[in-house]
Amino acid sequence: MREKRWWVVCLLSLGMVIAYCDRVNLTIALPEMVKGIELDTAQQGVSLSAFFWTYTLFQIPAGMLVDRYGVRLLYTWGFLLWSVASAGTMLVRGLGDLVALRMLVGTGESVVTSSSLYYIRKHFAEKERGFAVGIYMTGTKLGPALGLPLAAMLIQALGWRAMFAVLGIGSFLWLIPWLLWVKKDDPAAQGAGVASKVDTGQRTGLLEALTSPLMWGVIMGTYCYMYFVYYCMTWMPRYFQEKHGMSLTETSWFSGMSFGGMAVVAAFAGWWADRMIANGRDPVAVRKGFTIAGLVAASTQTISVFTDSMPLMIFFTVASLCGLGLATANYWALTQTLMPGALPVAIQNTAANLAGVVAPWLTGWLIKQTGSFDAPIRAIGVWLLLGVAGYAFLVRRKYAPGGAKAAS
Repeated sequence: MREKRWWVVCLLSLGMVIAYCDRVNLTIALPEMVKGIELDTAQQGVSLSAFFWTYTLFQIPAGMLVDRYGVRLLYTWGFLLWSVASAGTMLVRGLGDLVALRMLVGTGESVVTSSSLYYIRKHFAEKERGFAVGIYMTGTKLGPALGLPLAAMLIQALGWRAMFAVLGIGSFLWLIPWLLWVKKDDPAAQGAGVASKVDTGQRTGLLEALTSPLMWGVIMGTYCYMYFVYYCMTWMPRYFQEKHGMSLTETSWFSGMSFGGMAVVAAFAGWWADRMIANGRDPVAVRKGFTIAGLVAASTQTISVFTDSMPLMIFFTVASLCGLGLATANYWALTQTLMPGALPVAIQNTAANLAGVVAPWLTGWLIKQTGSFDAPIRAIGVWLLLGVAGYAFLVRRKYAPGGAKAAS
């Protein structure tokens, strides 16, 4: 079982690549879809946001189910649901069909993050966990990095309907190694009451999590982190097209490069933090420091508003997202250090995807009101600085629930 754990982490990362491909493919497809389906800018924002309605709503129930029943079957059924719904997007005739299918994709994917981090908690000790989370989280960046250009290529070659069919049906192959490698007797597959050699922490309950200032600091910081990420996933390609006049191919390349760079930084930062912890540094201080550094680096995106130089605008757009990778593995691992279990991850991911509900809609509304991307980009800077405050003042060991303090 232990010899396969790194392979399973890579598989979980690939699962996240597939999940994110199914999130961002609509972003690339919309310009072609609106040629045959009438959708104004506001309706496009609604369709981009619909995924997050159910994805966010079901995070906490999914986390509770993972804690109770384990990851194997829950992930399998969730994967099947979102893949079928994604493939079914090829049949849409209007906004209602599109919104309904995006909500089904969100429902299926709601189990992904809590399941994946639960598996890592069960199989990796603190001094290894940052790199394991970093590898897993590269999928959240490689998904957009690969998904945006792949969707564009398939649309240009086959049309947008065929693109949804190919990506949705082709992903079924992922289930073969998943069911072969994660057996029924795996500690992560059995849920409540099954301990492991590396996971000795007490699980955190819903009430003690929600009454902890630490949890609210995590919620605040996570929302702000993910607001920027979801802006980049849903509107950054349009920014490159409208602000810089890029073609679809150039847009997908620059967007992919941004997320690809973030993936590399995320894995490296997780490994670097692990080495510091293995050498005796305090894990909470180390992971919190990386998290704050990533949020500060991401806020440099706002500088692009104050220059007329196209190269500088593009540089800060790409570099800010890469810099955010310093936080990626560490802010998820930090939550597991201070609040063990799938439920705190689910609460954290609920906050993450409230940003997914708000960012596409608010960005579209701000663009409509102001006629430019300047206001949305300024808003990003404000959110990220609020995230820094959340981690600096609230995410502290003294605020951790009692059982988690001892475990950390």
